[in-house]
Amino acid sequence: MADVSAFQGRLSKNYKHYAKWAKRSGLDAWRVYDRDVPQFPLIIDIYGERIHLQEYDTGWQIGDDEYAEWMAAVQQAICAVTGVTADKIALKARRRQKGDSQYQKTGRDGEDFVVAEQGLRFWVNLDAYLDTGLFLDHRNTRLRVRDEAAGKRFLNLFAYTGSFTVYAAAGGAVSSETVDLSNTYQAWSRRNFELNGLDLEKHQLIRDDVFQYLEDAAYAGKQFDLIVMDPPSFSNSKKMQDELDVQRDHVKLVDGAMRLLAPGGVLYFSNNLRSFELSPLLLQDYAVRDISKQSVPEDFRNQKIHQCWRISHRQA
Repeated sequence: MADVSAFQGRLSKNYKHYAKWAKRSGLDAWRVYDRDVPQFPLIIDIYGERIHLQEYDTGWQIGDDEYAEWMAAVQQAICAVTGVTADKIALKARRRQKGDSQYQKTGRDGEDFVVAEQGLRFWVNLDAYLDTGLFLDHRNTRLRVRDEAAGKRFLNLFAYTGSFTVYAAAGGAVSSETVDLSNTYQAWSRRNFELNGLDLEKHQLIRDDVFQYLEDAAYAGKQFDLIVMDPPSFSNSKKMQDELDVQRDHVKLVDGAMRLLAPGGVLYFSNNLRSFELSPLLLQDYAVRDISKQSVPEDFRNQKIHQCWRISHRQA
């Protein structure tokens, strides 16, 4: 059997610490291991009584039999530490991908189930897609949105499964618009809204290309007090007019969102492109504060999982 003792030791140490922290924090879903031991390039997230296990492609050459033995030993160690049974581990190989890969099905159906987070509930699926339905690294930003949402008109751009909107509504947002191009994710958002008792009259789902939405909303004179925009790094979805490259297009996106931001309002802009650099043009035009250190949660040892900025209009 492969020697996984270094991995099991680190996983056990992490699990003891973060399991207590997660319970205190009201979290069913949290990260317990992120490539802590270089020879084990894995990310392990706890989702209630299940495990989301991602293996990162390192380019190492290893025979099929040796790999199967190694992975079996890894999964056995995970079961020993967490008490989760092997049939509750969802394994994914994660490779560098461009385009609309987050929308790609894995070929497995998996099972939808609910996890709790800070008093709210969300549908997740560990098997069907590359991602699970809930980006755990944005937990702190979601909490910030809930804390600031009372009485606000809220806009969620590139909304994925609508979790930011659920938090905004829980915080007392008077209305919201949730914009995403994917029918799949808009249906998922609707189920999250219903799960948390949101009024769909006040909290509207809009299926649209964000670039097109920003133009139409500005033309219609729409205004919002709180906006979240978390675009993918790249997307070449056939439904879009043009492909999206967040480094190239972020000034246009931020400018478009800021045209909809009411005086005194706040835009939270985030992305997870490792090499991303915010344009100096935005620093000239708006009041911008990098809040990445506060927005990356405690269970993410990888501090570069995303970058996040708080952007507002300069005071006259």
